[in-house]
Amino acid sequence: MTFIESIQTCFRKYGEFNGRASRPEFWWWVLFMVIISMAAQTIGQTVGALVSLATLLPSLAVTSRRLHDINRSGWWQLIGFIPLIGLLIMIYWCVQPSSAQSRYG
Repeated sequence: MTFIESIQTCFRKYGEFNGRASRPEFWWWVLFMVIISMAAQTIGQTVGALVSLATLLPSLAVTSRRLHDINRSGWWQLIGFIPLIGLLIMIYWCVQPSSAQSRYG
């Protein structure tokens, strides 16, 4: 999956929490979010906040689908609220290869 395809897929599945997302789809989306967030913050704090708000739901959705791809519930995103350790666990899970069998599709 290319960068553009990944962005299109994530916006097409804006609020879809069902299904699976491959590693490339997820990581291209993360790269897009970093770039767009930095650009928006450069323009202004209000613009940055609006971009963050507009991309919150697709970010949660693609992360949930990525967790489904490794056979975990999307609710595991809440582990990210644990300072540092939660972030490290999420990164570890998101770099894992896709599982052949998944109860999420």
